[in-house]
Amino acid sequence: MDKTDLRYTVITGASSGIGYATAIAFAKRNKNLIVIARRKENLESLKQQIAEINPKVEVIIKVCDLTNTQSNYHLFNELENYFIETWINNAGFGHYGSVNDQDLTKIESMLHLNIEALTILSTLYVRKYKDQANTQLINISSRGGYTIVPNAVTYCATKFYVNAFTEGLAQELIQAKAQLRAKVLAPAATQTEFGKKANNVDEYDYDKSFAKYHSADQMAEFLLALYDSNKIIGEISTKDFSFSLKDSIFPYSGNPAENQK
Repeated sequence: MDKTDLRYTVITGASSGIGYATAIAFAKRNKNLIVIARRKENLESLKQQIAEINPKVEVIIKVCDLTNTQSNYHLFNELENYFIETWINNAGFGHYGSVNDQDLTKIESMLHLNIEALTILSTLYVRKYKDQANTQLINISSRGGYTIVPNAVTYCATKFYVNAFTEGLAQELIQAKAQLRAKVLAPAATQTEFGKKANNVDEYDYDKSFAKYHSADQMAEFLLALYDSNKIIGEISTKDFSFSLKDSIFPYSGNPAENQK
């Protein structure tokens, strides 16, 4: 079916947390959605909830394990006939624990998802849409990608990659005078399933672990603010948990972002 006459927003990792909340936030803006995750039942629940909020929005479900390298290519090929105006790489997970004690099987999956899948999907999207007007690539990273968090060194390293890759790509696109814009959202502590998976536990109490944190709904609103802006970065301050929009954090020779001002 050819869907090139419609516009869609893709969200990976949409089965819970920030991805789930973001899908609802975009649906309220009348954006057709392609939601991607491993858990089909969660995506079905999301689709039903969106139908109650805005029945005019089309929601397409794609069940996919992005830790499998080839699945990323297959997924993108399956979406060939859809015009994707916004691609949001939200899928990812964390790990708390020392490097000495970390489970390498889990770490391999984290590297595949947080770095490899994000890079493959970003690259494929850029190749196809860089000259299409009003298109955006938004990668969800972490404030831990700008600050090394004790007991989360490997996770932070994956997010340093995401931040550096996305900031660099954003500058590269600006320098090339491309239509596509690349942006990165860097949350701090957010109440999602992240805490359980990162700590390998069935229950996780954010009130006991953090003095301050945001909800997934709040992060979705921050993502929309980034989406609406001309800035590259949306980040949470580790000092007071305020949200701010910035052109760049990492140094970039020549800084073509200055041309946007």
